[in-house]
Amino acid sequence: MRTWSFSSAGALFFGRNAVRIHLRDACERLNAKRAFVVTDAVLVKAGLLAQTAEPLTAAGVVFAHFDRTTPEPGVELVRECVAAAKAFNPDVIVGLGGGSNMDTAKLVSMLLAHGGDPLDYTGDCRIPGPVKPLICIPTTAGTGSEVSAAAVFTDTANHIKVSCLSPFLRPAFAIVDPLFTVSCPPKVTADSGIDALTHAIEGFCAVSNDEFPLPSGEKTVYQGSNPIADSMARETFRLVGQFLKRAVKDGTDLEARDGMALAATLGGMAFSNAGVALVHAMEYPVGGAVHVSHGAGNGLLLPYVMRFNLEKRIRRTAEIGLIMGADGIRGTPDANAEATIREIEQLRADIGIPLRLRDIGVTEDMLPGFAAKAFAIKRLMRVNPRMPQSVDEILAIYRAAF
Repeated sequence: MRTWSFSSAGALFFGRNAVRIHLRDACERLNAKRAFVVTDAVLVKAGLLAQTAEPLTAAGVVFAHFDRTTPEPGVELVRECVAAAKAFNPDVIVGLGGGSNMDTAKLVSMLLAHGGDPLDYTGDCRIPGPVKPLICIPTTAGTGSEVSAAAVFTDTANHIKVSCLSPFLRPAFAIVDPLFTVSCPPKVTADSGIDALTHAIEGFCAVSNDEFPLPSGEKTVYQGSNPIADSMARETFRLVGQFLKRAVKDGTDLEARDGMALAATLGGMAFSNAGVALVHAMEYPVGGAVHVSHGAGNGLLLPYVMRFNLEKRIRRTAEIGLIMGADGIRGTPDANAEATIREIEQLRADIGIPLRLRDIGVTEDMLPGFAAKAFAIKRLMRVNPRMPQSVDEILAIYRAAF
């Protein structure tokens, strides 16, 4: 049996009012005196920056903020944020928001420590050492960026999302306060929630750690499925099955918000060790071209990729449906696996995730280019349980989803 490891944020604080209770402690443990907060104008208006500022001030931390982060940020915006942070000269970076804000904060931490440009570090394990200390506070329940080793942004010149992956990008502290997700609107709740489910499914169905095809001498953050990641993925399935539709229907349902906040963090722990795979590889060029949210793009593609992978993951797919409480889980593993995929298709429809690529502005002539770009992302291809052998295999999935 090959050895495997498990990593997460340096420390995790979870629960209602966690920001008010624990942010000061995190700053004091980092000996932080100057904090740079990466957020967006919507969260400023919602009062979440003010709620974050209160414990910073109580800790004697002087802070500045950048509130122009956008969903799926382009590299130019990341550069602007880095320039603002350099001018302030912080000793800690706080990422406040959804995955885009937290990922931008990670990139700021990376570039303040090592210089250069965001595009210099794309790919796996290219960051040479520790980054500026980082605290992440999610305001959505989906990306798991608060515990992950990834930072995603858009290479606007090439119309594709790209990622920096490194163990150094895991935050020093993750503070997950479900109350910070209450203001999240239904669409964002849905997109984020299906993203958490995608993370858990891809990690759970990843190639086994024993069989992970890592070339000699190459380093990677992802390492295939393993028992700890599997256990966290299973709990994510249960929580999503129980709480996602409730959270979308009623954002003030605090039990549902608690459940989905935990699902997102556990899903982040699962995928950031086991890996994400073909769904993400296929979403990156789609999102880069039509600017759909990462979660909606993943959710749209998820059942089509699950069908492609089914021959290699029948029993695991069936288990997902059993844990989620899918209708029709009473037959053979093959029948139960099909019932699982139907359950996920129905979940997408129930929470308003687009069902077809044409629904989000994709045209048929875009598909061959998407397939070529996705096939080139080998660090994700090798995580997939069924390794695509050609661009045409991926193109067939896109056409099924079109």
